[in-house]
Amino acid sequence: MGIGCVVLDFDGTFTDVAAEGAPFVRHFKSHLAELLGKDPQTVEAAWREEEAAVLAGAHAFGWDIGGRTVAPATADPYLLSNCVARQLMGRYGALPDPAERYEMLQTLYREAYKLTGTAFKPEAKEVLEALLTTGLPVWIVTNAHTDLVDAKLDRLAPRGRERLKVKGDARKYVIEEAQPVDARFSALPETLSFDGLLPRPVYLRRGPYYEALRAIWGETGTGPESTLVAGDIYELDLALPAALGARVQFVARDNALQYEVKAMELLGARGGVDRSLRAILPRLRD
Repeated sequence: MGIGCVVLDFDGTFTDVAAEGAPFVRHFKSHLAELLGKDPQTVEAAWREEEAAVLAGAHAFGWDIGGRTVAPATADPYLLSNCVARQLMGRYGALPDPAERYEMLQTLYREAYKLTGTAFKPEAKEVLEALLTTGLPVWIVTNAHTDLVDAKLDRLAPRGRERLKVKGDARKYVIEEAQPVDARFSALPETLSFDGLLPRPVYLRRGPYYEALRAIWGETGTGPESTLVAGDIYELDLALPAALGARVQFVARDNALQYEVKAMELLGARGGVDRSLRAILPRLRD
C-alpha cells in the first residue's frame, strides 16, 4: 500500500530547537526562581549542577509523568528544562505532591513556550512545499498549542500553506487508554524494551496521541498502513505509529540515542533515519 497521508512533528523536526528554545529556557528559569523563592543567581548555579548531572546520565533521567518515564530528558531544551526543574524542586523541597508538581511544570512550560523564537531548519520550507505539492494530506501533530504553531507556519509561508493542517495539544506524553477504546488500540502491547541500550521500558499506549491520529485517519480516509510519520524523538513521535503499522522517519538529532536508531533498524523497510528533512521525500515512494 502506498503513502496516502503524511504526519509530521513540529518542534525539533522542522525547527532548530536549540535556537528557538533559548528564550524559553531563560523565561523558564526566571519563573522557576520565583516559584522556589530563590534569587536567580542561586537558581542559575544550582541549575548548572543539575543539568550537568542529567546530561552525564542520559538514560537515568527522563520526562517523568506519574512515575513513568515517557521520553528522554536530553532530547530538547523543553524536556531538559522540565527534568532539571524537577530535580531542583526536589533539592529545595518545593511542591512535594506529584500532581501539584506536574501541574506547575506544565504551567511553566506553557508560559515559557509563548516566548520561543522562530528558527526553522534551512530546508524546512523546501520540504514542506514539496510535500504539499504531492496533493497528499499533510498534518502537523504537536504537543504545542495549535495557534502558536500556526503563527510560525504563517511566517514561514510555504506554497500550499492553506492545505497544511495543525493538530496541537496532542499530549503525546500521556500514557492512558484512548477514548473510546477500539480494537486497533487494544491490540497494542503496553511497552517495548531495548535490552542493553535502554534500562527502562518504552510505553506505547498513548491514548491522546492515538486519538489525534485516529481523527486524521477518519478525516482523510486513510490508516496507519498508508501513513508516513516523521519526528525527532522516537518515544514521543514514532513509537506508537510504528507499533500500529505506519512507516516512520526519525529526523535524527545531534544527540540521538542508540536505542532510537536501533528502533528504526528493527522496523526494516518501514523505518528510516537521517539528519536531513529532505530524506522524508523519497519515503513517499515506499
